[in-house]
Amino acid sequence: MKTTGGVPMSGLPFFLFLCLFSFFTASASTKQGQVYIVYLGEDAAAKSKGAILDDHHALLLSVKGSEEEARASLLYSYKHSLNGFAALLSDDEATKLSERTEVVSTFRSDGRWSPHTTRSWEFVGLEEGLSKGWLPSGAHTGENVIVGMLDSGIWPESRSFSDEGLGPVPPRWKGACQGGDSFNSSSCNRKVIGARYYLKAYEAHHGRLNATNAYRSPRDHDGHGTHTASTVAGRTVPGVAALGGFAAGTASGGAPLARLAIYKVCWPIPGPNPNIENTCFDADMLAAMDDAVGNGVDVMSVSIGSSGKPPRLPDDGIAVGALHAARRGVVVVCSGGNSGPAPATVSNLAPWILTVGASSIDRSFNSPITLGNGMVIMGQTVTPYQLPPNRTYPMVYAAQAVVPGTPANVTNQCLPNSLSPQKVRGKIVVCLRGSGLRVGKGREVKRAGGAAIVLGNPPLYGSEVPVDAHVLPGTAVSMADVNTILKYINSSANPTAYLERSRTVVDVKPSPVMAQFSSRGPNVLEPSILKPDVTAPGLNILAAWSEASSPTKLDGDNRVVKYNIISGTSMSCPHVSATAVLLKSAHPDWSAAAIRSAIMTTATANNAEGGPIMNADGTVAGPMDYGSGHIRPRHALDPGLVYDASFQDYLLYACASGGAQLDRSFPCPATPPRPHELNYPSVAIHGLNGSTTVRRTVTNVGEHGAHYSVAVVEPMGFSVKVSPTSLAFARAGEKKTFTIKIAATEKRSRRPKRKYLAGSYTWSDGVHAVRSPVVVLVA
Repeated sequence: MKTTGGVPMSGLPFFLFLCLFSFFTASASTKQGQVYIVYLGEDAAAKSKGAILDDHHALLLSVKGSEEEARASLLYSYKHSLNGFAALLSDDEATKLSERTEVVSTFRSDGRWSPHTTRSWEFVGLEEGLSKGWLPSGAHTGENVIVGMLDSGIWPESRSFSDEGLGPVPPRWKGACQGGDSFNSSSCNRKVIGARYYLKAYEAHHGRLNATNAYRSPRDHDGHGTHTASTVAGRTVPGVAALGGFAAGTASGGAPLARLAIYKVCWPIPGPNPNIENTCFDADMLAAMDDAVGNGVDVMSVSIGSSGKPPRLPDDGIAVGALHAARRGVVVVCSGGNSGPAPATVSNLAPWILTVGASSIDRSFNSPITLGNGMVIMGQTVTPYQLPPNRTYPMVYAAQAVVPGTPANVTNQCLPNSLSPQKVRGKIVVCLRGSGLRVGKGREVKRAGGAAIVLGNPPLYGSEVPVDAHVLPGTAVSMADVNTILKYINSSANPTAYLERSRTVVDVKPSPVMAQFSSRGPNVLEPSILKPDVTAPGLNILAAWSEASSPTKLDGDNRVVKYNIISGTSMSCPHVSATAVLLKSAHPDWSAAAIRSAIMTTATANNAEGGPIMNADGTVAGPMDYGSGHIRPRHALDPGLVYDASFQDYLLYACASGGAQLDRSFPCPATPPRPHELNYPSVAIHGLNGSTTVRRTVTNVGEHGAHYSVAVVEPMGFSVKVSPTSLAFARAGEKKTFTIKIAATEKRSRRPKRKYLAGSYTWSDGVHAVRSPVVVLVA
């Protein structure tokens, strides 16, 4: 799942280059072995770090020919929060180790992971019914909470990372500020209190890092890591804007007083344009997560996800690291991916991870398009370039202006070298989103001599309009609007248009709207756990940026910016991470599960106007799109009740879901509880035959003497009975258990033709509303 991606170039020579590049890279990796992770379960707490390292060497010696070879093959020894190691192994050696009784799993460390790539916080306040200000008052602003950022590094000189006015570094911090290229100990301060980088697995696969494309240090060359870090905990910085002055105002992270610990784990993919995309390897990420727990972080923000089919839990580096972090009270928040709106595309599926979808905020960047017939279409853009005034320009559809030999299915895509200069020179070119980079399409129009680009949505993307700082004048329009433009072009002998200057507009309605790119449920590993968990702002988000990276990341784009606007679940994830920081500050004794529960049960399924949250294609959104709903941080601080879960609960869940034994000291029982019996803040039932009963336990974290009653919204065609219907709590910390019986009330043939049906139940005491979605998957 990627924030950007697609086809960087076109044509047979490039395809042959990729094939040859992949062959030689694979050949180099095969000669020295592959990087495998050998996972041994929970850390051996009774042993010293040296003794654990000796155990790892002994295991390697059992499959290697000598002590020297065993030690040379070891890349990482995980020993802070979990027990395991990463090493260069042949397939046979890995198989032999996997057969040993003390080994939980042995899996290859693949580069299948990649980053999922401000008004947004003001909008979060509006979602809570607050006319101004959204940060809680008093001490609950996260000053001594430490956030670990797994990403592409940081640009420490950004004003968003100033330590002015901050107190001393929390004494419990045990991390380091690792030096390297253009980065030394003075690059850290009381805001960025630690920074490290991890690339052993990356270099084992790709060879030594090319220092022209990335810093061999925690410094961010890409921009993604700087953006996410400032979204979580950037300081309040007035007078900030994107290139061209767009989104001008005061920038702030969600927890501006929190401390940042940077763990750089993502690196450029070697190839013709390495700046476009990063890759992240299991072994490097697991080493960072293990160190982060040992260093003392409270929250981990991980805007990274797998490409393709999600790995099994025992073979998932992020899931394994997050499990052991959660046991130690660390909240792990992950992006859900950018492969929507197709169903069953969400990633980071473990129930001990808080998984985040992406939605819009109430801001747009309006750019009127005046057609030759007088009609005005409203586009959106943040490109600083403008067409010369007082004249119109010829307009052409890309499909009618391609060079011979362009594949018929991509003639409207403006892919590299596809446009004919004779047909587009001096014209406004209409291209469609789909294959290739959005900004790459603008570059192609410029290469062919076009005057400007209008980028239209295909039906898949509906009204969702991500904005870009194109390399020429341009704007983007919705599916309906591009269809209107194309009808005009096809009906006019000489179609013309003019692009007006763009301006920033706020209070756009309705909002939020679910982004079409946001990955959807159901959970392909275990449909009985609803994913994503929540949604948060992820469309057109302004935040700090690396000054080594242009706003488009394209070769030849030499513009330097301090702040940039980008989109993705990578951007929504740090909004939820910041919310977790605020809860950790207010409730330091709460478990990671309790904090996740508070965020989920206080989320809303309504937009800021009180109507249902919609998808960008105009349909009503539901739990498979947004999980429990859109986050409301202030509400989450006082949830009333929480659904807690223990490390043992998670081990039992793994036993039931795929039979995975995640810890050798905890054998799976013959009949573990069913996956949907995990004490989760949402309920999902898969394969219901007749009826089923689910048990849940809530803990009172509110006032003494609280009395709650339940209200149920039943999924169409099913009954939902909660028993008992009221809960009385004599004291804070008291637990109460209840059951939820779900039964079909209509035959399958008479139910609505949907893949899932949704309802909810809500516990309320007149002050708190503790809401849980109920989803029945019928297909």
